[in-house]
Amino acid sequence: MSIGVLEHASKHPAREFAMRSIQCVENNDREGWLAMWDENGVIEDPVGVSPLDPTGQGHRGIQKITEFYDKVIAPGELRFCIRETFACGNECANVGTITTKLPNGAVARTELVMLYRVSDAGTLLSLRAFWEFQSTVTSTF
Repeated sequence: MSIGVLEHASKHPAREFAMRSIQCVENNDREGWLAMWDENGVIEDPVGVSPLDPTGQGHRGIQKITEFYDKVIAPGELRFCIRETFACGNECANVGTITTKLPNGAVARTELVMLYRVSDAGTLLSLRAFWEFQSTVTSTF
């Protein structure tokens, strides 16, 4: 895990959620990750239409967020390397790479920008990840 950029940046609620999210994912802490989410939260990962989200409308609500974790996050071993972070308002944008080791042994590297938005009540409202699905798939195999 390489989130030193986040750890050394100025404190910000959305940045704190980003760090917790990454730590939960890397540690396979499903319940900890799900507990951060607002019941009406939404994940767009990647943003728009993709095989992970054929409608392009995102994974909305805790049931769909749980399904996203189980289908997309849980099967792989994910490691994050955050190179830059920008926080303002109730959001944080992080630039980095996710390296995923898949169950079949293949390794995927995804270059992306991740946007986290938090509520005033202290829940994660949204995660929007900007990355090119085809580029990741092509580089994996």
